[in-house]
Amino acid sequence: IKPLPDLFTPRNLPSPRLAPLPAQPPDPAPPAPRSPHPTPAGVGKSCLLLRFSDGSFTTSFITTIGIDFKIRTIELDGKRIKLQIWDTAGQERFRTITTAYYRGAMGILLVYDVTDESSFNNIRNWIRNIEQHASDNVNKILVGNKADMDESKRAVPTAKGQALADEYGIKFFETSAKTNLNVEQVFFSIARDIKQRLAETDSKPEDKAIKINKPDQGSEAPAAQRSACCGS
Repeated sequence: IKPLPDLFTPRNLPSPRLAPLPAQPPDPAPPAPRSPHPTPAGVGKSCLLLRFSDGSFTTSFITTIGIDFKIRTIELDGKRIKLQIWDTAGQERFRTITTAYYRGAMGILLVYDVTDESSFNNIRNWIRNIEQHASDNVNKILVGNKADMDESKRAVPTAKGQALADEYGIKFFETSAKTNLNVEQVFFSIARDIKQRLAETDSKPEDKAIKINKPDQGSEAPAAQRSACCGS
């Protein structure tokens, strides 16, 4: 979640370098190469954002290429707040692009797939990236998505997700973009956390500093006397 810029054009986004596609794909198609450092790709981040911003869900969502974003205005504690939510790609080849968008972010949702243990294990890597590239006080929430899946397909128990969130001192939700489970709650929660943090920052007194003011007439008198003494 980032503050809305005055002007947005597609030219402001970095363009990932993609390898050219072959004229005809081989038949049968070979399996996709496995990344040596698996990242949370395909965990449903885009579907969560689509559900929250447009209230819809689709099973044919394509993989995010680089960066995408959506905007939704919500009412929070009696105030209208415009959220600009950036959807970052999870693949390793886009890591350099996505980390550039951490700077200036006010809040970050860390999403994994409850049916994919590798996506959960990789959350620590993403947290390290956040610590390196984002501001120190950025708000974070851990999200276990696809909670609607049958328990026989679940690879990450709820307690394990909660334990990881507790370790980093952040909130934890399990969601389903398909059934709309906890989707509103997640985005409203991080928006409220950001709003509260900004309010606390504004209410804090200014840091104590040594101020040097021009001496008044009373403070100049001793200097004048010393000057007269030395001149006599």
